[in-house]
Amino acid sequence: MLLRTKVLSFLALTGCCLAALAVFAQEAEYAYDDKGRRNPFMPLVTQDGRLVKVEEAQGEGAGLSLEGIIFDNRGLSYAIVNASVVKIGDKIGDYQVYRIDQDKVVFLKEGEPVEVVLEKEEP
Repeated sequence: MLLRTKVLSFLALTGCCLAALAVFAQEAEYAYDDKGRRNPFMPLVTQDGRLVKVEEAQGEGAGLSLEGIIFDNRGLSYAIVNASVVKIGDKIGDYQVYRIDQDKVVFLKEGEPVEVVLEKEEP
């Protein structure tokens, strides 16, 4: 009798947990933002074995991903670009860090300024 009570209690608890998860799963909506990049779930090889050509991002700042800024009024600012911490004067590929502001980084490429604005995440 005691074993039957424990089993029924376990099943009831499991049912409650599954119901709570189902409610949570319905409320949690997530929309993937590709930010102009390739869909990571898209196959790179077709069914007949041919490679799929992926278009690279074009335009100013293409290839630069500004992920964060550590701003200091005295000029000791840093930025996280392409997963690397950089400061004024550092180079990322063909770009040199010229200025770091609170919300953007200005790079120089072939003497021309290129601004990359830090994208703010929605709460």
